Amino acid sequence: MRYLVTGGCGFIGSNLAAEVLKQGEELFVLDNLFRFGSAANLAWLHTLGEFKYYPFDIRNNNDVETVVKEAQPDYIFHLAGQVAMTTSISNPRLDYETNALGTFNLLDAVRKYSPNSVILYSSTNKVYGDFEYLHFMEEQTRYTCEEYPNGFPESISLDFHSPYGCSKGCADQYLLDFYRIYGLKTIVFRHSSMYGNNQHATYDQGWIGWFCQKALEIKNSTLKEPFTISGTGKQVRDVLHGNDVVNLYFKAKDVRQAYGQVFNIGGGIENSLSLLELFDMLERKLNIKMIYTQLPWRESDQKVFVADIQKVSKVVGWIPEVSKDQGIQLMINWLKSYE
Repeated sequence: MRYLVTGGCGFIGSNLAAEVLKQGEELFVLDNLFRFGSAANLAWLHTLGEFKYYPFDIRNNNDVETVVKEAQPDYIFHLAGQVAMTTSISNPRLDYETNALGTFNLLDAVRKYSPNSVILYSSTNKVYGDFEYLHFMEEQTRYTCEEYPNGFPESISLDFHSPYGCSKGCADQYLLDFYRIYGLKTIVFRHSSMYGNNQHATYDQGWIGWFCQKALEIKNSTLKEPFTISGTGKQVRDVLHGNDVVNLYFKAKDVRQAYGQVFNIGGGIENSLSLLELFDMLERKLNIKMIYTQLPWRESDQKVFVADIQKVSKVVGWIPEVSKDQGIQLMINWLKSYE
């Protein structure tokens, strides 16, 4: 089988690409190495096997068409994108052209040159907005949502907030509509927080990896000044390890009932975690004290997002296997090995 991974040198993309190589299948990677850490992930992939690499930009329609024509992929894992909320606010054109136009370029190329490809897209929970119409309770270490205590289902109304939410939401809807209008085999995953190996986290994206990194700097006495958090630290996400994400994509790709469908994806309520709870976990694991300063809330930040994963469990037969405690330890171990 032939696999095309867009954004194949990013965090999730590189892990998916590695699994393709592990299975002995034919791999094509499209990535312009814009994201910090991408070059390192590309070098790592080259140690795992042979594949065709395209140093192209998803925004360039001619380049995207060239890749699709040449690769004729059976499966496309579409991870290429602008992933930071803060960048979308400071540079909304870049955000739109990468996420919305770039995805349209890919879909239209597949429609014209490889209509039998299965396309799995990495969308986001930000398409639901900040849930300002819901009621949240503030507890000692976290917020909880009164209306949806066990997670948010796919039936929640779309409410794009921020340029990032708009660009990803636009792409998300195009995937679903190209299934309806053109019969393309598309699957949309609205992800919550993901973390794991090859995540070169930064302040504005990849909070689990970023704060694990800060904790190790405290442990090693290399942190120059207290780090910052936005908001109270009680905001909650259901965290999902990269190993479980890879399992999801490979499990879903051949499930015909999943085509044309959208799924909320995360670790579920059992793997939900606030910043304060993560800090407590890191303090216990590393025998440190997390020292930080607080900044105002980020624009359109959700107090709570926990995915209700009943639909994906029923249709695809997938559930997370890596617990939050196991996953955080794996994240720490990878960061230590990368030092």
